[in-house]
Amino acid sequence: METKANELAKQLIDTITLTEVTEQLSDKLAQPTYPFHTQFRVFEGQSHDYVGQRIFGGQVLAQALMAAAHTVEDGEGVQKPCHSFHGYFLRGGDINQPVLYQVQSLRDGRSLSARRVTAIQYQEDETGEVTEQVIFSMIGSFAPYEDGLEYQPQMPVYPPPEDLLTEQELKDKVVGKIPEALKARFMRQRHVEIKPVKPRDPIHPESMTPKQANWLRIKGLKKLGEQTVAAQQALLAFSSDFYLVGTGLMSHGISFMTKGLQAASIDHSMHFHRKFDLNDWLLYDMWSDNTAQAKGLNHGQFWQGGNLVATVQQEGLMRLRMK
Repeated sequence: METKANELAKQLIDTITLTEVTEQLSDKLAQPTYPFHTQFRVFEGQSHDYVGQRIFGGQVLAQALMAAAHTVEDGEGVQKPCHSFHGYFLRGGDINQPVLYQVQSLRDGRSLSARRVTAIQYQEDETGEVTEQVIFSMIGSFAPYEDGLEYQPQMPVYPPPEDLLTEQELKDKVVGKIPEALKARFMRQRHVEIKPVKPRDPIHPESMTPKQANWLRIKGLKKLGEQTVAAQQALLAFSSDFYLVGTGLMSHGISFMTKGLQAASIDHSMHFHRKFDLNDWLLYDMWSDNTAQAKGLNHGQFWQGGNLVATVQQEGLMRLRMK
């Protein structure tokens, strides 16, 4: 189990390890030649199968955040941490192709820095023509940590992770209910260790208040050495895309296994409030306060050691086509 956890953690680190693409390197690459503009720095990230043939939204969030972080330094050459980002998923991405991240500097002040990140893939259509597809757009703001006014609510009280089953153990209990064609995908182990506080039946979910909570951590991360603040933030952004969009489904008594459901993330924003460590358990508290116009609005808070460390908001597409 430890070996598997280390392997999964290593794959995550590989995902957020980007290569800066220079104009000289571009000349040696196969067509199409990547476009270069003086106001951009361009980074390439590799795609991985996290949820299927479409790129997992959390991968794009993490890579975009890392690309921006590589361009933001304080006066001493240290990366400024992100304090917020707002992004839109514009098209589905193809895991068989790398993603290019164009980073544009919008502002560099004495403390605050802003970056626009555009995620691009080159995809071939049915005629064989290769076209540029923008799959994601984000603006992130970065600033050094500093002392100031402090306030936060009380951390919600839930059973501790030691008293809960892992997501994988819960899957073992219900795998017999899963259609044969979906079993292999359903049983795949996530790269993030998750312990749901109150698990739902994925096949016959009950209608309930749209509120849920998970404990999560990245087991095996510590074996890979100390991670930078930028890497920790990118990995938390990756983790934040699990379960959140499904919160809006809960009041309707449906799940991702429901036939005829089309669900996808439309946008995603995060605010990072305090430092955290993904080697240890974080509580991800989630709720939804509205579904309308085939969309659901979902919110989340990450807690660790009594501290509110990050806030998340996401709107998701929720279409149910009944035959």
